[in-house]
Amino acid sequence: MAKTKINLPLTVDKRSDGVAVIHFNDPDDKVNKLSTKLVGEFGKILDDLQADANVKALVWISDKEGCFIAGADIDEFLGVKKPEDAEKISKAAQDIFDRIEKFPKPNVAAIHGVALGGGCEFALACHYRIATDHPSTYLGLPEVKLGLLPGGGGTQRLPKLIDLQNAMDMMLTGKNIYPKKARKIGLVDEVVMHWGLADTAATAALRLVENGAARHKTGKLADRVFKEVGPARDFALKKAEEMVQKKSRGNYPAPLKIIAAVKAGLVGPRDAGFAAERKLFGELAVSPQSRQLVNLFFGMTAKKKPPLAKGAKPSKRVGVLGAGLMGAGIGLVTTNNAKLPVVIKDIADEALAKGAAYIRKDLERKVKKGGMKLLDRDKALSRVLTTRDYSEMAHCDIVIEAVFEEIKIKQAVLKDVEKVTAKDCVFASNTSALPISEIAKASKRPETVLGMHYFSPVEKMPLLEVIRTDKTAAWATKKAVALGVKQGKTVIVVKDGPGFYTTRILAPYLNETCMLLEEGVRIEAIDRALMDFGFPVGPVRLIDEVGMDVAAHVGDFLGAFFRKTRGEIPQSEALARLSKAGFAGRKNQKGFYDYTGGKKVKPGKTPNEEIYGLIEAAASKTVSPGDIADRIALVMVNEAAHCLQEGIIESPLDGDLGAILGLGFPPFLGGPFRYIDSVGAAKIVESLKKLADAHGPQFAPAKIIDDCAKKGKTLY
Repeated sequence: MAKTKINLPLTVDKRSDGVAVIHFNDPDDKVNKLSTKLVGEFGKILDDLQADANVKALVWISDKEGCFIAGADIDEFLGVKKPEDAEKISKAAQDIFDRIEKFPKPNVAAIHGVALGGGCEFALACHYRIATDHPSTYLGLPEVKLGLLPGGGGTQRLPKLIDLQNAMDMMLTGKNIYPKKARKIGLVDEVVMHWGLADTAATAALRLVENGAARHKTGKLADRVFKEVGPARDFALKKAEEMVQKKSRGNYPAPLKIIAAVKAGLVGPRDAGFAAERKLFGELAVSPQSRQLVNLFFGMTAKKKPPLAKGAKPSKRVGVLGAGLMGAGIGLVTTNNAKLPVVIKDIADEALAKGAAYIRKDLERKVKKGGMKLLDRDKALSRVLTTRDYSEMAHCDIVIEAVFEEIKIKQAVLKDVEKVTAKDCVFASNTSALPISEIAKASKRPETVLGMHYFSPVEKMPLLEVIRTDKTAAWATKKAVALGVKQGKTVIVVKDGPGFYTTRILAPYLNETCMLLEEGVRIEAIDRALMDFGFPVGPVRLIDEVGMDVAAHVGDFLGAFFRKTRGEIPQSEALARLSKAGFAGRKNQKGFYDYTGGKKVKPGKTPNEEIYGLIEAAASKTVSPGDIADRIALVMVNEAAHCLQEGIIESPLDGDLGAILGLGFPPFLGGPFRYIDSVGAAKIVESLKKLADAHGPQFAPAKIIDDCAKKGKTLY
């Protein structure tokens, strides 16, 4: 078997049976990426293999564990300034994938690990696809998450390969497809064990030489109608457009352009479809939405190796106090993602049972989806110990409490933990607003006390705020950050203070929402305006989800802080009144929205008219959606700037990640600080001053924004 080195990331084994096995293995990166240079090297390989009469078939495989091809090299997009430049990148990928598809000798993609974006498009161009059944193996076209579309022929090949509904779902959501489902929908032709993948793929390749491609068939008559019959196809694509418009509210151009590219391929000749894909890809690549989403991607990627975790002593055993939803979620990401033993302690057996069941249910869901093996599920469950006894935490090197939001309770459990743990055991409080320094007053070793603010549900929300006090040791902070990264979180480190960062900027956002309600603006008008601005859920509905009682408590706490530091800032009384009247939101079915339902009313869909009387609001004031959004969003943006100015957060990037990943600030706007830079500090200051004149000093521009406006500078 001759082994030829074509280029550093690519080698070719010419087997004696006539199969050439091409190996991907970029020595300069942990994953294989499709770069312009690498795409160019494919041509040299194909020239050689096409000319070699001894080569009958090709197999493409990766030597990297857990990665086939992770996608395109996003760094290359940073230099793209014009649509035409992006079109050239798309054309280069289309051309090489087209050659693979039209290659006279059978091509087999042997997929182990991730095949995403350009990696998935590469596989689509091959004549046959084999995937391993390993949990690390999945395929997907996540370009939409970067404000792009698949530009290497994906919008053209995928709808021809699988049914239209699944193809659109893959491209419009960017979701990952695990092998079991991939086989079912026809995305891959075989699912096999990891061991012996190259030999299995070679056997399949020789079978193609002898018999041609006898693919796994999944096509249904209805799908053929939707693809080939004009009126049916137009109806299906129109429905897709309506769904996209409803979800994106016109803020994200990529989904609509994906639909347009697919339509061009289904309606016109093949070349027209690929040309449309290139043109639309070029337009998206230079769009402001894509630029901000790419910035977000790089920011999150940078946080996977945060400097503050460097040199951290790794955790070996984690304790969790409280088996409720937060505690169970923390336990879940610790055993499943971090692969660490976790001790969950609660005072009630019933709570422990529910917490353990919560963890098991999520792991079972992963097994069913194909993202986890049964053996791995059992290993994860075996790492979880539930107990009512503090002594079981004796060997934990970090303990995270997730008990009731009351300082005295948190101080009491801190004392109990310190009685049984070593002097270097870190104690982390999972709190959204309570000052860590106050909790630490009960500690004999305050240097080990910090905050780890998780967001609910823990296993789904990507952000973790690590809060350090003036007394927290650097090594303790490092340990907490390192654990958060292992748990799969994007971690930001913030300074201790009222509300830390995310809760602090959320409080004025919700207060201004309630001020508008008290002025007579209707519930649905406020929520609609902020969703049109780009938030995934309106602020009024968010209060229902958080709980009116919780929001009222945080509002009072932070309202006092703002008045103390900035004077008489207007404070809404709406939440205090409603909470006193027994309204708690969705959790007790009494909120801003009607959760009782009826014959013609779905629960939670219509405003609760009783609210207006309780807060003494006329509910008849008309304010333009733009003015509503500016007033509520800009008070959050301004508070974020105050946090940067005061050193609560360490950088604009941390502020943007915290607002987007923790609170749902519109990703396509890049976060509060990217938003200031893109709009321009001078315009932001002008808007804030007008709002301050009309509504109060809460809108007085933060000095850091004012300075940028005067000096013509940006925050990044």
